[in-house]
Amino acid sequence: MLTRAARSRRTPLPGLITSGLAALITIGLAAAAAPAAAAPPVLAAAPPVLAAAPPVAAMPAAAPPVAAAPPVAAAPPVAVVSAADPPDVICPPSQTTCEVWDDEPGDGGGPGDGGPGDGGGGGATCQWDGQVIPCYDEVLGWFHNGDGCYYKLIEPRPEGTPEGFDWYVLTCNGGDLGSQRSELLDAPPPGFGTPPDPAELAREALASIDLLPPRVAVAPRRHIGAGLVGLPVWMWASTAGSGQPRHYFGPQQASASDRGLTVQIAAEVTRVRWDMGNGTKVTCSGAGTAYESDSPLAGKRSPDCGYHSGYPERGTYQIQATTHWTVSWSGGGESGSFEVTRTSGTVTIEIDELQVVTQ
Repeated sequence: MLTRAARSRRTPLPGLITSGLAALITIGLAAAAAPAAAAPPVLAAAPPVLAAAPPVAAMPAAAPPVAAAPPVAAAPPVAVVSAADPPDVICPPSQTTCEVWDDEPGDGGGPGDGGPGDGGGGGATCQWDGQVIPCYDEVLGWFHNGDGCYYKLIEPRPEGTPEGFDWYVLTCNGGDLGSQRSELLDAPPPGFGTPPDPAELAREALASIDLLPPRVAVAPRRHIGAGLVGLPVWMWASTAGSGQPRHYFGPQQASASDRGLTVQIAAEVTRVRWDMGNGTKVTCSGAGTAYESDSPLAGKRSPDCGYHSGYPERGTYQIQATTHWTVSWSGGGESGSFEVTRTSGTVTIEIDELQVVTQ
């Protein structure tokens, strides 16, 4: 993910910061002592004095290994259709996973990786050089979008610091350790100390689990024979498969933490919406019941998920199902919920008219 990629590019080195901290403070205090004593307000209004301190500019020479660390780019997901997919299967172009049984349960492809899709997301809302980066780093401090620098408050407060001011270590260029300096400020920059957003942490937790698209089937089955106009159609989706059953319908739990705040989530399918391929939509509250030809229900309507009126006209139709997941979250004294979806591939059904033969 972009957040982790950006952090990997910086490669925080606590030891490097600690070793150079004393020298930075000593040089900074020496450069700022005279103006601080004579006219403290000028310090806040005269950044060129701080920028002109030549000893600070020598800091990048102490950290060339950091510049050598190559950035890690997050590879975008690539949708791949397996050669084993039957001809009637069509996977949604924006989804990296697709499961269809076609005529017989178990004929579909593998479960895929269950990528986060539209439920994914990270907690960072800060950017530098076109990349999303963490707004807070345990080593570097808080990021300021205005100048592209991280601000870390120097604690304990160094001796000789003027009243009403504090020393900060600035790591600029989006967290480049070779671009550090110390600054004396009368106030932190905007956004400094902002707590994490629980809702963003909830989406971060969601990105850590797999929500797979449904494995679908219908009856009548194409390989057995065509259905008839006006007769009921059964639809169902598997709650199990090659992966764990809860990957298809839930419930699933996960959590994410940031700066002492932990958010818990629970994800579960609350409804399945079927597109019957003729403009009709059918919504079911669960996975449905698999059709069995030797069941007492054979020839009747599905007890929980079906197109009861049947197709009004003969033809070949493509059926698709979408599971709607409700993700509930809580943490930091707040709670909420949001919805994400997973869509199956299409399965084909043929419908004929009843032919009456008279003699």
